Amino acid sequence: MTTTTSDEIFFGGPDLPPGRLRDLLAERIAAVPAGGTIDWVTYYFRDRRLAEELLRAHHRGVKITVTVEGHPRTPDANDEVVAILAGPEGLGEGFRTVSVAGVPTPSGKLLKPRLHEKLYCFSHPRPVAFVGSFNPSGDDPEVRPDIIDEIGDQDRGHNVLVGFSDPSLVVGLVNHARWVNRARHGVLSLFFASGRQTLRCGDTEVHFLPRLRPHAVARFLGRFGEGSRIRIAASHLRGRSAVNVITGLARRGAVLEVLAESTLRRVPAEVEANLASAGIPFRRVSDPGDLPMHHKFVLVEQDSQRWVVFGSYNWTTRSYWLNHEICAISTSQQLFDAFAERWKILENQK
Repeated sequence: MTTTTSDEIFFGGPDLPPGRLRDLLAERIAAVPAGGTIDWVTYYFRDRRLAEELLRAHHRGVKITVTVEGHPRTPDANDEVVAILAGPEGLGEGFRTVSVAGVPTPSGKLLKPRLHEKLYCFSHPRPVAFVGSFNPSGDDPEVRPDIIDEIGDQDRGHNVLVGFSDPSLVVGLVNHARWVNRARHGVLSLFFASGRQTLRCGDTEVHFLPRLRPHAVARFLGRFGEGSRIRIAASHLRGRSAVNVITGLARRGAVLEVLAESTLRRVPAEVEANLASAGIPFRRVSDPGDLPMHHKFVLVEQDSQRWVVFGSYNWTTRSYWLNHEICAISTSQQLFDAFAERWKILENQK
């Protein structure tokens, strides 16, 4: 892979101004003039001020598509924004909620695929497509603190958005966002769709999940073993498939470190015990204010080569097999260095 154009990297966290990533999105909405375009796909969307910013852009002549999960884990979390964007003065055909029927499991339970991507595309002031871990899931004023207690304060917790500016990546990501907005979403369309083709440009690949092929991150990590160093920051880590990928790296001789979210719901004690039994250093990133560690990235080093993997995907059974997810794999020195510096901040957080 060769070097591509510089990307924009924005982190959020307890050490940074609150609302930094939602304010970034607000600034980008305001910068798009009449005739421009905005295309979003996100899981949680509770920020009514951002919804109103989108409506103002729509009314000044910006063409907008916004697609959100119709039935997130906290079922009514998106209701206020859905009412705004789907209402009489809303985005019209540009707004859509997506809900895919559950898939039967061997235990007899239905496992429901979810639209878990975080993708924000803007045509101006120059074309850019942001991917990462951030949902605009906070609100101000906050009228539902119970929801924040459940999903965490994403406006102050650890998150990231990476803005790709290479034209071929931007075009591909915009096309994907528009496909998500207009496609029929059945179980089979999760695996067979033109809007889910891998994007490759310079030093970066962008993968859309799920696919019939094995998970893109698992396939990539399957190349590594002895002589490699791998650091995993995981907001969610549970399920046999995901744990097997990590313990398999250890068996092959990779030097591993895992930083995980503090809550047992997202990273159960059983997972921690499994990793410990495999000899994998594991630490939970805690915060005095219970702010979430919502990162999902991997740092890989072998010989003189370095890679960073990031996106919306979680290390969970649902994310691994069924969810709409985005992950990027890059050899960009700029991206690797930025995430490596963020690792140090997570590592030092007490």
